[in-house]
Amino acid sequence: MFKFKRIAVKIGSNVLTRKDGTLDLTRMSALVDQIADLHKMGIEIVLVSSGAVASGKSELKVSKKLDAVSARQLYSAVGQAKLINRYYELFREHGLVCGQVLTTKENFGSRTHYLNQKHCMEVMLENKVIPIVNENDTISVTELMFTDNDELSGLIAAMMDMDALIILSNIDGIFNGDPSSPGTSVIAEINDTQEDLSEFIQPGKSSFGRGGMLTKCSIARKVAEEGIAVVIANGKRENVLCELLKNDSKTVCTRFIPSPKPVSSVKKWIAHSEGFAKGEVHINKGAETALLSPKATSVLLVGVTRIIGEFEKDDIVKLFNEEGKQLGVGCTAYNNKEAVKLMGVKDVKPLIHYDYLYLD
Repeated sequence: MFKFKRIAVKIGSNVLTRKDGTLDLTRMSALVDQIADLHKMGIEIVLVSSGAVASGKSELKVSKKLDAVSARQLYSAVGQAKLINRYYELFREHGLVCGQVLTTKENFGSRTHYLNQKHCMEVMLENKVIPIVNENDTISVTELMFTDNDELSGLIAAMMDMDALIILSNIDGIFNGDPSSPGTSVIAEINDTQEDLSEFIQPGKSSFGRGGMLTKCSIARKVAEEGIAVVIANGKRENVLCELLKNDSKTVCTRFIPSPKPVSSVKKWIAHSEGFAKGEVHINKGAETALLSPKATSVLLVGVTRIIGEFEKDDIVKLFNEEGKQLGVGCTAYNNKEAVKLMGVKDVKPLIHYDYLYLD
């Protein structure tokens, strides 16, 4: 009946929150009902849920003005407790158990921490517990935050080898123009050959969330390139999740067609690791040509022209060509001092092995 067996569902703040900032319990309950139905049909689900900050903000009356970081920490500390408690009670009505997983961007920068998180959620799924994931805003500071929970959901989908990522927002998908203008419509399908969509997408952000549709589109394309189907749909539509998973063509949404080429779990991690890069590797034209050829090629030290930054073995580095254009990211087999000494040398192990390289 259903095409997918393991999915990540991201619910945005604007789906869960009323105009006054309070939790929309009716909508929340309806989505839990749908997730519970899918779970009982054997579909494994990881829920990435926004709403903690908005939930906390509606609960508190703060007497003095707070700076942005302090406000976020305060509201999320109160709101996350309120949010997870609501989920717990709603799932319990279906005889299901959910569990809370709070994470930070730093936890995805280390392969060890990354695998620890994955193991935690794998154990939860094996024991029929529904993981509910959110950023730990109480300890995240501005420079270490995810762009928004769309970015987090993309990382979770890749990490957990999902069949699909469903991003629920308060609009129907990616429009081919300004949604408020007559004649515009939702783009039903987007594949990797599609033109740049940024001209269609409104740059504004949502009322309660941090991100906008441009972020959603960027994340969706990257996840689809890794072989995971992505859907952007309206979370306020009745029974939207069940309809999407039945592949109901009548359901208005934007589907990102997954790449048919398989991507390893390590490459999926590296693909989302640009924000954790510790240094830069610059290569010559010959090395660039080899890398971009159909043949699988590693980054060899003989073709490296410059190394910038301090990094250790197994750290993430960005890869650039002679013109300064970024080609990708990879996991280095040397620290920066060793790599500098061996620049231009033939017949030594690659600086970045193909298995640990992701090209843009």
